[in-house]
Amino acid sequence: MWLKNITLLNFKNYSSAEIQFSKTVNAFVGYNGAGKTNLLDAIHYLCLCKSYFNPIDSQQIKTNEDLFLVQGDFDRNNKNEKITCGLKRNQKKQFKRNKKDYDKLANHIGLFPLVMISPYDVNLIMDGSEERRKFIDNVISQTDSSYLDELIVYNKHLLNRNALLKQVAVTRNLDVALLQILDGQLIASGIVIFEKRKQFLAEFIPLFNQHYNYISDNAEQVSLEYQSQLNSDSFETLLTQAIEKDRILERTTVGIHKDELLFVIGDMPLKKFGSQGQQKSFLIALKLAQYSYLQKYKSFKPLLLLDDVFDKLDDLRVKKLMQMVSHHDFGQIFITDTGKERVSSIFKEINVDVSLFEVENGAIANA
Repeated sequence: MWLKNITLLNFKNYSSAEIQFSKTVNAFVGYNGAGKTNLLDAIHYLCLCKSYFNPIDSQQIKTNEDLFLVQGDFDRNNKNEKITCGLKRNQKKQFKRNKKDYDKLANHIGLFPLVMISPYDVNLIMDGSEERRKFIDNVISQTDSSYLDELIVYNKHLLNRNALLKQVAVTRNLDVALLQILDGQLIASGIVIFEKRKQFLAEFIPLFNQHYNYISDNAEQVSLEYQSQLNSDSFETLLTQAIEKDRILERTTVGIHKDELLFVIGDMPLKKFGSQGQQKSFLIALKLAQYSYLQKYKSFKPLLLLDDVFDKLDDLRVKKLMQMVSHHDFGQIFITDTGKERVSSIFKEINVDVSLFEVENGAIANA
């Protein structure tokens, strides 16, 4: 699968733009703030129905305009697929595949898999466990359509149980029969998600280790560890043991919504003990493992988007990374960087052709 072209109208800082892409490596070069990352985000929209950076769709519309449009042609299994995404202010987002509307946007997820690596990903290390759960959920959802449905069901049951606990705090009266029903629903859904996460990470962690060792040239020891309360006790036991605590706090304190993915370097937390270069290498390995996992479960290679990845990596790691993505089992790649010469020399050194696009104030030219 590859993206042949993209057309933008009033998207972020672009009034209009149209670009034809190469099947292999495409690099957007220019100063910070020129709009390079916005091009990657437009590609992300076409593949996953949303921005990578901002959940509010209306904020993608260019200032003082009423709508945005992003359109692209993909070659998928040797067939042309035209994807169109448009939004008018105060209206619902329109998403079309070959001029037909989707019944629901979830049907689009996974058809055009994509992996994005961005400085924004540092949230995965620095923020709370919710970010890391979201990462796991996003990867599994692109290969298992029922997983997303199960998550929605679990969160609905969780809301219901929390609402009951809040009500109990007011009335001082616990309806035990209702609690048992809600517990049963939460357990049934939670176990399905737990098993899928466990199975996913059993496959994912070896892929991560392989990519990290390659990029870092085995320079340091790192690991990923899946922590879940369900690893040590049954969900039923956990809920029974926690009921008094839950009543005091008026929320459900145990379950898969408390799962954590630990990032470790040399037996210490990466957040506190990893250098910026090591943290960046860790995130890149994480995303390349995501790529390998998606490729395994799809019949084609996902798109790979690399936003400002050369920053904070030493020359050896940059070269290893580019060798890996250019010569190994990767498909179409999109890169942003401030240095045209740097991009040209990196790919010249590893003998790979790159299509360069110069970006300046929302205008694009072949470099």
